[in-house]
Amino acid sequence: MKPAHAAASLIAALFSGFAILFGAFDPAAADPAAAVAPLADAQIPAGPRPRVYLFRGFAGIVFSRGMDALAERIEQAGFPATVNEAVICPVIAKDAISDYRANPAPIVAVGHSVGAACAIAFAGMLGDENIPVSLVVTTDPNRIAGDVPKNVERYINIFQSTSVLGGRDVKPGKGFAGHYASYDLKEHQDISHLNIEKMTTIHEQVLSKIQGLATTPAKGGSDPAPIRFVVPADADLELWDSGAAVKTRRGDTLETIAAQYHVPPWSLIQLNPDADKAPLAVGRRLIVPQHLMPATAGDGTAVSQAPEKH
Repeated sequence: MKPAHAAASLIAALFSGFAILFGAFDPAAADPAAAVAPLADAQIPAGPRPRVYLFRGFAGIVFSRGMDALAERIEQAGFPATVNEAVICPVIAKDAISDYRANPAPIVAVGHSVGAACAIAFAGMLGDENIPVSLVVTTDPNRIAGDVPKNVERYINIFQSTSVLGGRDVKPGKGFAGHYASYDLKEHQDISHLNIEKMTTIHEQVLSKIQGLATTPAKGGSDPAPIRFVVPADADLELWDSGAAVKTRRGDTLETIAAQYHVPPWSLIQLNPDADKAPLAVGRRLIVPQHLMPATAGDGTAVSQAPEKH
């Protein structure tokens, strides 16, 4: 084991020991769904497999075990994944740069709390070496987290603005032009800083996005619009990638648009202020949340990423 890795593991173990001694947290009690079953019929794409770097939060051996559960699920699906302590973020970035130069492959970073801040910094360190990062997902970053660097192609933040330990509403950084989605779960009282990164629905959707990286190009089609939501207390968390602009037609209402694009009306109301207070004029520009769709052009080039009509 490298000295930096060993030192970080020792620090994490000490923090974990103090937490256990003082009875701060029982991970089993707070995480009844931590054991996630493998995804059925998982498909491993052709070509280089994405490398996934996960970063635990403070005293993560106890408090960020959701990262371990997610990493196990990712590996079961056939993708290389490592779980790391935030204190060795620069070391992991250096290794990732070396690995990418030796064998380029899509890079994914996932982090919780201070580990989320690390995931963003990790992406920035790769950006300094002109290495793209395909996907960054953060759960309740703490307040030291920076903005999203411009080399990130897709960024998703799930947080609680009321969280004392996390709560960082991460913004796109200068030059960022990728897909951006922000989800504030402050109205979900059953979720806290200690269990947000253990949510099964987040694990499932993150894994699905990793599986689709090889066939869902982040560039191409119309420019993505950033989306920001306060998820209602009675709404499920659906991790759209960004927004796409559409124009209304005669007879369109928010309800018909929502049905057409399979999105909840509340998402359109939040993205399009006042759209629910007046008739929709023909040709009005609306932002609709979108999932990136697989490229279908015969030559393998990217196609429009606008939401699929049904």
